[in-house]
Amino acid sequence: MAEKPSTPRAQPKPPIDAAPQRRNRRGPTSATHAAAHAPQVVHLQSGVWRRTRIDVLEHPGLRPTPARLRETLWNWARHHAGGDLTGWRVADVFAGTGVLGLEAASLGASAVCLVEQHPAVAAALRATCARLKAEAAGVQVVRADGLSWLQQQATRSLQLVLLDPPFAQSHDLGLQAIKAASGVLAPEGAIYFEAAEMLDAATCAPRGLALQRHSRVGAVHGHWLVGASP
Repeated sequence: MAEKPSTPRAQPKPPIDAAPQRRNRRGPTSATHAAAHAPQVVHLQSGVWRRTRIDVLEHPGLRPTPARLRETLWNWARHHAGGDLTGWRVADVFAGTGVLGLEAASLGASAVCLVEQHPAVAAALRATCARLKAEAAGVQVVRADGLSWLQQQATRSLQLVLLDPPFAQSHDLGLQAIKAASGVLAPEGAIYFEAAEMLDAATCAPRGLALQRHSRVGAVHGHWLVGASP
């Protein structure tokens, strides 16, 4: 009697998670990769340029002021000015993205100087100002060392000095900048200072300043400094 042909044995099915495992070995999907490397943007919150997008250059240490802290800052400024910033002369020292100085211009400041030392960051600032036609609103970009620039300004020439030094240097460099800024501050003016730690009254007093307001968002401290009463 002839033998029946043997039936081929069925091949085992691959585990259902084999395909996902192969995808994981190739790394993240292109969509995830694109999202991780998407350029950062911030938006102005107040004034005529409200909701305007500001692109943030990918540069070590370039860190825009948190949105909540910026909102607090401009509430302080409007309260101090009794309205908007019409007629104010403003310097945004260590300007970085320029978002602080540009928002001052958006709120009516008549002259705003964005001071930035790094050439690539200064070039990005100029591109932003060109897009906004900010020169017509009294905004200029100056490539210079912030401390040196402040020391060359006329006394009592500025109503608002915005100081946001590199975060890692915010204490030592910041105190030097506050000293320099106090010499150019108009009697009715104020200094906004951003740092990794809170200033105290004893630090401000020798510089002829008083800490009027303070706010903290995460690790960032914002200070509103005014001339101390005689």
